[in-house]
Amino acid sequence: MSSAKNSRPVTDGLIVVDKAPGMTSHDVVAKVRRIAGTRKVGHGGTLDPMATGVLVLGVGRATRLLTYVVGTDKVYRGTIRLGQTTVTDDAEGDVTATTPAGHITEERIRAGLAAQTGAVDQVPSAVSAIKVNGVRSYHRVRQGEQVELPARRVTISRIDVLNITAVDDVIDVEVEVACSSGTYIRAIARDLGAGLGVGGHLTALRRSAVGGFTLAESYTLEQLAELADPVALPLAQALGRAMPVRTVDADAAKTVSHGGPLPATGQTGPYGVVGPDGAALAVMSERDGKARAEIVLVGGEQ
Repeated sequence: MSSAKNSRPVTDGLIVVDKAPGMTSHDVVAKVRRIAGTRKVGHGGTLDPMATGVLVLGVGRATRLLTYVVGTDKVYRGTIRLGQTTVTDDAEGDVTATTPAGHITEERIRAGLAAQTGAVDQVPSAVSAIKVNGVRSYHRVRQGEQVELPARRVTISRIDVLNITAVDDVIDVEVEVACSSGTYIRAIARDLGAGLGVGGHLTALRRSAVGGFTLAESYTLEQLAELADPVALPLAQALGRAMPVRTVDADAAKTVSHGGPLPATGQTGPYGVVGPDGAALAVMSERDGKARAEIVLVGGEQ
């Protein structure tokens, strides 16, 4: 990694990072702050330290777009180990139970995963960042508390089985999951194992897409530190990748820049608004017959 003295300003925009294992999402933000030469960096969707892959970062004004990135659909590749249960539902926690799984058939595995697709009520892992009475659930678990989180409605569009490998008394199942925001892949592993009566946990996880942002356009932190040119997706381009965009004329652009409303178009929102010169102006949504600003992105492209 480069040191702070070698940092250089990066234009406002979104950066797609390929997160390495063993780092928290906050660790990645801290590194990019040094690389970019600004503290105004945030991330759009946490990845567990064990997980790797797509982590979308916002720099400068683009941090205001991250709230729209967080809620987009995700795609993951992971490995589920059947025959072992852990306290965290993944490989970072201690094994709490071992049950021979060698007798479980491929047909039963596929059926167990298929049962978890569609709109489902999923109970998040107790070792998660969800707050219970103001305290994150994983803190409570680590203090010895028994935490039971309520089920949440999520949508799992598909779970594709890529490979099944049996080793001694455990079975490793490689899957690709396309799902809504808020889905826990660890919970899929836990519930598959519980349904088959042998327990299960997640041993590997890689996020390959967040909305339209994919690994194909990502950079490792080492690559970011070495690149001479800014790599952030410019603000207007980032806006267009995150949501539909409405282009307005100069008079409307002036109104939007000052936070004023525009005539409604009947579009479902939120959507981005850009001026006639292509500059990113705002994110708007329509209500009461008007398009009103949710956020104003003052100024044009840098």
